[in-house]
Amino acid sequence: AFSAFAIQPSEYLEETGGAPLDKPIGTGPYMLERWDRGDSITYKRFDDYWGDKAKTETLVFRWSAEAAQRLLELQSGTVDGIDNPAPDDFETIQNDSNLQLKQRPALNIFYLGMNNTSKPFDDEKVRQAIAMGIDRERIVKNFYPAGSEVATHFTPCSIPNACVGESWYEFNPEKAKQLLADAGYPDGFATEIAYRDVVRSYLPEPGLVAQDIQAQLKENLNIDAKINMMESGAFIAAADAGELKGLHMLGWGADYPDMTNFLDFHFGAGASKQFGDKFPDIVEALKKGAALADDEARKPFYEHANTLIKQHVTMVPIAHGGSAVAYKADVKGTHASPLGNENFSVMEPGDRDTFVWMQNAEPISLFCADETDGESLRACEQVTESLLAYEIGGTAVIPSLATSCDPNDDLTVWTCHLREGVKFHDGSDLDANDIVTSWALQWDAKNPLHKGNTGAFTYFSALWGGLLNAEQ
Repeated sequence: AFSAFAIQPSEYLEETGGAPLDKPIGTGPYMLERWDRGDSITYKRFDDYWGDKAKTETLVFRWSAEAAQRLLELQSGTVDGIDNPAPDDFETIQNDSNLQLKQRPALNIFYLGMNNTSKPFDDEKVRQAIAMGIDRERIVKNFYPAGSEVATHFTPCSIPNACVGESWYEFNPEKAKQLLADAGYPDGFATEIAYRDVVRSYLPEPGLVAQDIQAQLKENLNIDAKINMMESGAFIAAADAGELKGLHMLGWGADYPDMTNFLDFHFGAGASKQFGDKFPDIVEALKKGAALADDEARKPFYEHANTLIKQHVTMVPIAHGGSAVAYKADVKGTHASPLGNENFSVMEPGDRDTFVWMQNAEPISLFCADETDGESLRACEQVTESLLAYEIGGTAVIPSLATSCDPNDDLTVWTCHLREGVKFHDGSDLDANDIVTSWALQWDAKNPLHKGNTGAFTYFSALWGGLLNAEQ
């Protein structure tokens, strides 16, 4: 139901060689007019949309990495809505009669990653030492807004089976030092902390958090960590390729509220190389859990998987971050999506014919079959649609390009019934070939259209157990 599985015309995908990076053609309420790189994206209302027409004729996306600038532009009236105001600004917005604040549930995770194929992180004792040597409560207390919490597990506890199994390690620097000494590093070691300077709902103050983790590693474990701030797209690509050899700061926001979206994507059979080699015991537990539909029947497998993730320390889960969006007071139809996919077609900015949105960063590309970055996904979601969708501002699945998708008894075959009369922005009609082409180019590594932005197609690989014909 989410944007990685959105449908574009088969002829257009062939015309672009499987890489419509700058101008997607979708079926959504807005169509892309232009992308001025480094400045803005402009959308126009699609008058032949099959559903409810967009309330506003023009939609503009802008971006700024600085929370202060985003708030200043909202206060001055140059934008109608902003993402992720700084934690200290929540009260300012709530006390301003010209503004409105909409808070998001913390359906996300911020974690400190490491690659287990790179020394010294190939030693489980080293990874366990880092897990115990970071005061995660201090980080949440100092840098996160209300509604945030220290992560006891990788997946937010509001998702079924998220918090079964053993809770994460308590902060224990003495035991952490002993584990490091037992692993042969009594005097610590040198490494780096890589991150991108992009505010996300799971990480409201990336630079400050990086500095705090750097200080804690030195103070608690005598680890000298150099901070390495990378460009967003290069950082994501390097993480997926397993090229970040030290520590790295990343996170995840829910695309859909299920364990597979968090655990299978990161630690399952088709997961990327971000954390190095996969752990067969975790992969097997996740495979068994994902094969079942009933949450109670799945529980023992996720209980086992969560405990194994703690044992192996695939990463260090730090926080489930509360966040918010803010709008001018006269904007109607406002909402904050727990999935971070705000739908601007239902918003009406007073008597203005243009809605201007300011987010945290520029999209990496607009072919979201091959993107995982939230700043890209939200931009795509105004244009492209999937067979199913999520209710506006919620997580319930609703029909979209398909009126229904019906499974067989063992959930191995699904039959989807396409909505009639759906047109793409280029005037062509939606048909089954468009669905097959949109998905086959992702799945089959030998498909001539398997190009995308990086060619990783991480969502499809992670959620469907790997790619067809992938090089080993």
